[in-house]
Amino acid sequence: QVQVVESGGGLVQAGGSLRLSCRASGLTFDDYHMGWFRQAPGKERERVSCISWSGAMTYYADSVKGRFSISRDNAKNTLYLQMNSLKPEDTAMYYCAAGRVYCATSHEYKYWGQGTQVTVSS
Repeated sequence: QVQVVESGGGLVQAGGSLRLSCRASGLTFDDYHMGWFRQAPGKERERVSCISWSGAMTYYADSVKGRFSISRDNAKNTLYLQMNSLKPEDTAMYYCAAGRVYCATSHEYKYWGQGTQVTVSS
């Protein structure tokens, strides 16, 4: 049974950093491209970052470019999102997703985690 579990969220002051983790089980991890999405109250789900199965390709939304860094450790079946210089507008529920198409829109990802809350105070 496929399990995708995020961790690492929390409350942080503006300018601070968090590192999110996403561990997957029940699937061949390096068969899947991975992505991070976020959704704030009253807003649509936003694609934050993507990484290909090998890590060779990455994508960042303009809103996080230069501040966030996506990585993966296939030996540990784990995806990461390093978030630096956090802003209040980064406040959202962050979701990890796995799919067979690189950097697809949210509805095309097959497996999703439960989300981890990131709250950035001003």
